[in-house]
Amino acid sequence: MIPLIKTKGTIFTFRALLKTMRPRQWTKNLIIFAGLIFSLNLFKPLLFVRTLAAFALFCLLSGAVYVINDLKDLEKDRNHPLKSKRPLAAGELSPSSAILALAVLIPLSLSLAFWLSISFGYVATLYLIMLTLYSFYFKHMVILDVLTISLGFVLRAVAGAVVIRVVISPWLFICTILLALFLVLGKRRHELVLLGDEALKHRKILEEYSPELLDQMIAVVTASTVMAYSLYTMSPETKEKLHTPYMNLTIPFVLYGIFRYLYLIHKREEGGDPSLVLLTDRAMLIDVILWMVVSIVLIYSH
Repeated sequence: MIPLIKTKGTIFTFRALLKTMRPRQWTKNLIIFAGLIFSLNLFKPLLFVRTLAAFALFCLLSGAVYVINDLKDLEKDRNHPLKSKRPLAAGELSPSSAILALAVLIPLSLSLAFWLSISFGYVATLYLIMLTLYSFYFKHMVILDVLTISLGFVLRAVAGAVVIRVVISPWLFICTILLALFLVLGKRRHELVLLGDEALKHRKILEEYSPELLDQMIAVVTASTVMAYSLYTMSPETKEKLHTPYMNLTIPFVLYGIFRYLYLIHKREEGGDPSLVLLTDRAMLIDVILWMVVSIVLIYSH
């Protein structure tokens, strides 16, 4: 009977650890594939496998960051009506087990990252350091909190480029950080408006924001995102690199996706979790799939 009890306990702990690592949020790491797709290497098996490995390692690293965040906020989460249900706060996962998991996850992930590519290893290390600093410091600093999260998306995109050793386009930086800011600011507004008086208990930094301020910031970022992407699709550099003058045909999909997200925030009171929106909102999911399919057809049909 003793081995059976230990086995059940191990499975229970693993499930709690996996839940703490937020696998639903791993969709954010899909941006790693941008470098593969837009460098015309999507159908090269070796490079695809390298990118897939990079995606898996970033899933482990981002999961480790969530574990660090929950350990850091353990006492606060225990007194929170929603966060108290998280495995660490609920007692489903002990702090010692979480720390032990981190002691395995982080060295293993970074070792594999450097084995995959030295440059990729440095980007992965920078990502881990920056997001850990966010958990302890930056998430309490107005504006820096949203910028840090957005830069995390940029580092994911950069990681996808360096792991297959392709040139990093300036457009990758611009479009990624603007889109990430749009999503993060939308999430902040959703939290502030929907939670009302409970907002500060959920996230203290929300005290520094107001719906009016966030609306102005979202307006600036929305216009900038659409303009940056439009200029990217029509630039001579893009036409030469992708061998197609028709990437501007994908602009309507970007416009619809942005407008749909704004609609979900303002009219449906959704948008608090961009990953959940992508997976559950049928119109948004179809739009993203169509954008991807049209982009791939335009890029690879020549």
